[in-house]
Amino acid sequence: MMKNRNYLVPLLFITIFLFSCSPEEDFNYQSDLESSQASWLEFKESSNNSYKYVVSKGSVFTSYGWETTITVLNGVIIERDFKYTSGAEDFIPEDQLEWTENEYQINSLDHQYTSAFYALTLDEVYEKAKREWLIKRKGAISYFESENNGLISICGYSEKGCMDDCFVGVIVKAVEAL
Repeated sequence: MMKNRNYLVPLLFITIFLFSCSPEEDFNYQSDLESSQASWLEFKESSNNSYKYVVSKGSVFTSYGWETTITVLNGVIIERDFKYTSGAEDFIPEDQLEWTENEYQINSLDHQYTSAFYALTLDEVYEKAKREWLIKRKGAISYFESENNGLISICGYSEKGCMDDCFVGVIVKAVEAL
């Protein structure tokens, strides 16, 4: 019985050591995202959680470009603006080239099937980054940049070998306090 105990104690310490070592990242760019999220929390506090941010996107295939501006006041989305910035004038009806939703119309059925970015707070954007856009997946390339004073600027992935408009994620062009 004593002999078994002599082996059990070292085995227990080895097991604890192995599981206490820093684990592999749970998702791509984990430390970069965590650093950016710390910058976001500082900005959120200094801006009283009132800001606007611009998401830009475009299509290589169609040559369209567009932007969505999300305005957040005290943590609540109060406005979503959308506009095509290039290439759509000859193909998209004029009343759909640019529009604005107020806080009571956000994500309305009128604009359900548009190219506009989802109405998300930056807290929700960071959560999507962690839970969806940066998860490790085979056959994909992940991207992350924080060029907006440390805040998220590019986050997402593309399937390897995809040729046109493959990026899934967000490109934040600008963030500013209200």
